[in-house]
Amino acid sequence: MLADDAESIALYRKAHDEIWPEIAEGIRSVGISSMEIYLLGCQAVMVMEAPDELDVDKAMSLLATLPRQAEWERYVAEFQQCRPGDTSAEKWKTLEKVFELK
Repeated sequence: MLADDAESIALYRKAHDEIWPEIAEGIRSVGISSMEIYLLGCQAVMVMEAPDELDVDKAMSLLATLPRQAEWERYVAEFQQCRPGDTSAEKWKTLEKVFELK
């Protein structure tokens, strides 16, 4: 969840337009092949593609240990509603799919 103000949301968007190379490399290195973030107001939803056997909780915990990740988390936390020091593993939760139209 982002801070519920237009300036914070704009800064969050800008941060992701200029994502640090180490962050993108780290995401790929834990087994995530693609990632998208969608916004609706201050609600953010992340869509990731990864192998079925990937343990997402473990991957996100590993991601938190990679270079510059803690710095990135502190930076984007300025625009989010989260506790100080929360990692991606604590901010992002897996949703249960209840429907898919094929």
